Amino acid sequence: MALRLLYLIFVRLAGWLVLLGRSQRSKEAEILALRHQLAVLRRQVARPQLAWADRAVISALARLLSLEGRRRSFVTPGTLLRWHADLVRRCWTFKRRSQGGPRTRASVWTLALRLARENPLWGYRRIAGELAALGCRVGACTVWLLLNKAGIDPAPRRAGPTWSGFLRAQAEGILACDFFHCDTVLFKRLYCLVVMEIGTRRVHVLGVTEHPTGPWVAQQARNLMIELGDRAEDARHLRRVLAIYETHFNEHPPHRSLGQAAPLRALPDPVEDDIEVIRRDRLGGLIHEYVQVA
Repeated sequence: MALRLLYLIFVRLAGWLVLLGRSQRSKEAEILALRHQLAVLRRQVARPQLAWADRAVISALARLLSLEGRRRSFVTPGTLLRWHADLVRRCWTFKRRSQGGPRTRASVWTLALRLARENPLWGYRRIAGELAALGCRVGACTVWLLLNKAGIDPAPRRAGPTWSGFLRAQAEGILACDFFHCDTVLFKRLYCLVVMEIGTRRVHVLGVTEHPTGPWVAQQARNLMIELGDRAEDARHLRRVLAIYETHFNEHPPHRSLGQAAPLRALPDPVEDDIEVIRRDRLGGLIHEYVQVA
């Protein structure tokens, strides 16, 4: 490339010496002919391809042209400035410093993707907090880039669990009740109250009445609680769910206002080695908790 530049400089100097011996009229005629040829080429070539040596020669000769001559050139002042900036940038040969923090381990990437796939309602900030609770300090922006690269929405607005999934998870503590009616031979309509234990599919016929009033239904419910005995504790579904959620909220999920720590649990020290993580399901799998294997 350097030899090409020297060759172009020699050719241009030789041409300049030849021009010194020519008449002014001959030079003007040649300039007009070259301008016409340049106009024809501009109509045919949208953007000429220049080597770096061509750029160096054009940049040097551009200083000797008049203002009118620079306007006719296919190189704009902005292009000349960009060429100069490229030359200055190439002069700096020192090694650039890498941007950002240290490279994230592959095991952390794998764990982050696992959390995203097993918890479709979690966004990138929740996943970053969960990683911090496991001893893996990763920035939220880094998790966002990872999920986006993997084709996972970093900030999802997804629907919650379906009714069938919710019922399967909470079947042990749910009782389903309903009325059905029967018409006698004398055309009298009687109403039957039945209850099914969703977990065991066991059916209880509580009673039959011609007038299913509120007090009557309440009394049948009391009779059912007496019949269930110790198993009636499973019907106290709301209190059990709230107690489990209270423990989970205070001891496990990260809180951004607490620096990704939980109210009753501090963050562990950062872990440099690969870790093994297991999942614990709460409330039939509606809540997932992740802990390190001891």
